[in-house]
Order: sequence, then C-alpha cells, then structure tokens
Amino acid sequence: MTTIEYIRYRIPEPRRAEFTAAYRRAAVPLAASPYCVDYELTESIDEPGAYILRIRWTSVRDHLEGFRGSPEFAAFFAEIQPYVEAIEEMRHYAETGVRGAGPQPAEPPTLYEYLGGAPALTRLTSAFYAHVVTDELLAPVFAGMDDEHPQRVALFLGEVFGGPPAYSAERGGHPHMVSRHLGRNLTEQQRRRWVSLLQDTADEVGLPDDPEFRAAFTGYLEWGTRMAKMFSAPGAERVVQTPMPHWGWGLTPPYVPA
Repeated sequence: MTTIEYIRYRIPEPRRAEFTAAYRRAAVPLAASPYCVDYELTESIDEPGAYILRIRWTSVRDHLEGFRGSPEFAAFFAEIQPYVEAIEEMRHYAETGVRGAGPQPAEPPTLYEYLGGAPALTRLTSAFYAHVVTDELLAPVFAGMDDEHPQRVALFLGEVFGGPPAYSAERGGHPHMVSRHLGRNLTEQQRRRWVSLLQDTADEVGLPDDPEFRAAFTGYLEWGTRMAKMFSAPGAERVVQTPMPHWGWGLTPPYVPA
C-alpha cells in the first residue's frame, strides 16, 4: 500500500536558492529508487521560506528499510544533509480515498471541427477542382478526372485534419493516395500552384482565416504536396504501408477573439 511522506522545512532567505538547488540534485537518486512513486517540492506563497516535500513511497517499509538501506539514499542524503536541522515535520500519511479534480479545460477542437467539418471541405474541394480544370499548369495533371474526385479528396483531408476515417474505410487509406501519384512526374511549379490555388480557394469559400488555423492548414499542404511530388518522381516505388497522416494545431492553439 502506497504511503505519502511529508517533510516540512523552514529555510531562511539567504539559504533558499542553495536549498532548492540541493534538492534538484537530490531528486536524481530519489527518482532512480524503485521505492519512489513520485515526489514534489513546493514553497509557500503566503510564507516564503516554508517548504513542503511530498514523496509517495510504495510502502512505509519500502521507505524505511528499502530506500534508506540503498545506495540511492546515500546519494540523496549527501545533498540534503545540511538542511536536516531545518525540518519542522516529517511524517507518513495514508490516503483516505477522498480525492477528485475540478473542471478540466476543454480540449481544443480538431482542425476538422474548427474549419466546419464535411460541409466546409466539400465546398472547398468542389470550388478548387472547378478552378483546376481551367488552370494552365494543373489542368493537364487532372485530365480525365471523374466527377467524384473532389468528394474523395474532401474525405481524405477530413481524415487528415481529425475527422472520421472515411477515406481509409472506403478508399484504402494513405497507400491508395500514394498510388494515385506514381509516375505522374509532378513539377515544383505544379506543386506550388496546387498549394497557392487551394489557399486562394480557402479564402473564397470562407474557411477560417486566423493565423493559427492557416499556419496548421498550410503546414499540411506543404508536407502533403512535397510527399506527392516525391512519390510521383520517375523510379519511385509504391510504399505499401504508409500510415495516414494526422494533422493538428502544433504549438499554437486555435485563436479565440476576445
């Protein structure tokens, strides 16, 4: 049965920096001990210099006999020994089972949800391929395109951006998409035109235009088209098992106007 040890310190101001530095070093052997579940050192906001070290042990016996008889304890104690006289309390506590958590922050929407889901992607790809057939650079690439192609691309983008796995279920996932580019020998000019035209179409159909969304959106367009160009090169072989890419926000969450 796990037990929680609380050690309360009161450290005068001149020694506080060296005290926390000593515990950062002592944390290395502490974390290496198989008897330590987790630990945390905190300092009081209301009474600066009042510290509480919380260590969760696998059991009282493991702490007193296992850890204290181990090489990890020797290394741990060597760091914190100068502060033993500053200890005000050192006791083991048992959990009572009374615990919980407050409201959790909402998860950010997926890119798929944020851009408007399937209806928005259908508008995007329908308008985009209407432009493609009249584009000097791209029309030759999509000669013979059937009427269902825009909807299939909408399904693919939806799955990439966090929507339902419809493309994988209906079309065979990323390996199938890769196979559609083999032997096409796409040029860099065609790749760039595909990206810029889709970005322009995103403006046209009203996809979100905030920087965070467009950075993530464009990030996938760049990655995806460069992969397509690579697989289209002469001599490229089909990669049978290529996982479906899943694109998210990266480091920046969606922008919410004040």
